[in-house]
Amino acid sequence: MSSCSSRALTILSTVFGACGLLLVGVAVSTDYWLIMVEGIILQQNQSMEVKMALHSGLWRVCFVAGSENGRCVASEYFTEPDIEITTENTANILKMVRTATPFPMVSLLFVFTAFVISNIGHIRPQRTILAFVSGIFFILSGLSLVVGLVLYISSINDEVMNRPREPEQFFNYHYGWSFAFAASSFLLKEGAGVMSVYLFMKRYAEEEMYRPHPALYRPRLSESSDYSGQFLHPESSWPPPKRGRSTSEASSDISIQLNQTPPAPSKSNLQTGSQSSKCSHVEH
Repeated sequence: MSSCSSRALTILSTVFGACGLLLVGVAVSTDYWLIMVEGIILQQNQSMEVKMALHSGLWRVCFVAGSENGRCVASEYFTEPDIEITTENTANILKMVRTATPFPMVSLLFVFTAFVISNIGHIRPQRTILAFVSGIFFILSGLSLVVGLVLYISSINDEVMNRPREPEQFFNYHYGWSFAFAASSFLLKEGAGVMSVYLFMKRYAEEEMYRPHPALYRPRLSESSDYSGQFLHPESSWPPPKRGRSTSEASSDISIQLNQTPPAPSKSNLQTGSQSSKCSHVEH
């Protein structure tokens, strides 16, 4: 059961990591993060006339309606691109979203590193630390991406809130599929990171379970048993050699003999002694 769960975690973390890497790579390289439409409302028939429509990503802006229709311009981070934009708020939005660009790039770098380390760890499962390192990189990649998404959304919302309300003009915006890919990539990378860390914990627990205790390899040096190292040294002879009497044992035997009381004399010994004393008096 444990091997099956470890195999399932290995497969799921690999799939989630690969999908997260693919989605964030597509999101960074495409230009459908934001779609904006500007126009005016005609009072005669209450219809809308589109003055400008565009979709933008992290690297370029493409116009699909208006005077710049069919033109794609690279996002210049140090100089202003030569394009005609109807309102200043739209230009400010395109400027502010550039501040979020470094975070998806860092996220892409982290998830690529995590994916490589994770695959090396799956090829060599005995190196359990690789699963933990890949999980940390997956989690850092997701956190970096979510910081970029929050900064991207807040920049757009600030400019939209400062936009003047005019009844004859309309402005509409929504997030495109590139933004949806980036948000989905965040969930996949966090899932891959959690599963990689959990896989590391399982592998480490399995190693500790099957690792013999170091005391099994240490011979017993106590003198309480003559046979303590018998199976650790099979070349020793049988039966084991007898030990000599130690000094403490000899001294204890002597003390026992000194403390013993002499036996009481018997009646026969007393009679013999009295007769011998009488004979000695007669002789004198």
